[in-house]
Amino acid sequence: MARQKNDGKGRMGGRAKGTPNKTTAAVKDWLSEIMDGERARFLSALHNLPDEEFVKHYIALMPYIKPKMQSVDVRATIEQEYKEIERLIDIAPDDVVDKIAAKMMALKKKEGGNG
Repeated sequence: MARQKNDGKGRMGGRAKGTPNKTTAAVKDWLSEIMDGERARFLSALHNLPDEEFVKHYIALMPYIKPKMQSVDVRATIEQEYKEIERLIDIAPDDVVDKIAAKMMALKKKEGGNG
C-alpha cells in the first residue's frame, strides 16, 4: 500500500526544502559567466550612450544593487504605535502608568502655556 500524504512520517520524496534545482543553478552559473565576460563591453556601451539613455539604463539597474524604499503609511504607523502603547499600559504596574500619565499631562500643560 502506498504512503498517504501527511501520515506523520515526513516528506514523501523529491528535493529537500531549500535545495536549489540543479538545472536552475547551472543556468544561473552559465549566465553569470557570460555577464562577467561581457562586463567591459557592457560598461563601454553604457558609457557611449547619450546622457538621457545612460541615466535611464542606470536607474533601471539600481533596484538590483539597492532595494527600493517602502512607502510609509503614516496613519498605519501611528495606529500601530498606539496599539503598542495600549499593550504596554495593560501590562505595566498601575503606579508606573500613573507616573507616565502625570508626566504627559505636565508636558501637555507646558506646551499649551507656550503656544
